[in-house]
Amino acid sequence: MQLTWLDSNSWLIEMGGKSILLDPWLVGDLSFGNLPWLFLGSKTVQRPIPTNIDLILLSQGLPDHAHLPTLQALDRSIPVVASPSAAKVVKNLGYQQITALSPGESHDFSGVIIKAVPGSPVGPTAIENGYILRDDQINLYYEPHGYHSPMLATELPINVVITPLIDLKLPLLGAVIKGKASAIALCQLLKPKFIVPTAAGGDVKFEGLLMSILTAEGSVAEFQSLLKSNSLITEAIDPQPWEPFSLAIA
Repeated sequence: MQLTWLDSNSWLIEMGGKSILLDPWLVGDLSFGNLPWLFLGSKTVQRPIPTNIDLILLSQGLPDHAHLPTLQALDRSIPVVASPSAAKVVKNLGYQQITALSPGESHDFSGVIIKAVPGSPVGPTAIENGYILRDDQINLYYEPHGYHSPMLATELPINVVITPLIDLKLPLLGAVIKGKASAIALCQLLKPKFIVPTAAGGDVKFEGLLMSILTAEGSVAEFQSLLKSNSLITEAIDPQPWEPFSLAIA
């Protein structure tokens, strides 16, 4: 398996002979509700869009996962697997092959099995997706906000986890991204060989009112120490933006 972190929540996952583009934000700015004064993300390094993408995988319909400028720039003939809310986004953009998955549902993409599991709550009732991806060698679990379903205990083994390792908090509301404690509990449950952080940083700049009150707590090094103190053999990987790295499962 080869992984490339493309900043923020965006990943290129190469497994089972396929290249899967996950939650891509590759071009343009990022904002919510067209309110850049509240939150605005911008790229500090401009890079070409990866080529030879076999599948687009979207966990949520929100702009930081189903990013409109990026999806508008990609080839509409690329197949898409998405949460129901994200499926509506790509349908409106004219994508031709869309598979919507709700938690518990699976899709076989040319030998890579993609299963949706419950992920982040959005609003009072909606639940977006996490995913488990399986080929004949590796089982990978991805959830970008640190909300991990108890049903994962029935999905063992999991070799690789991609999830936040730091906490992002807002005053009064608490953690909007759950990292340290949530990820340690996950490692205790799944005992993966590797855990890789997502959702924070990369070659991006964030501005706006929200950034002035948002606080981040933790680091990959701190998390590795937590793993050791909890007698867990999981290795925390510190990826660098746009630098591919391979993970081998013995």
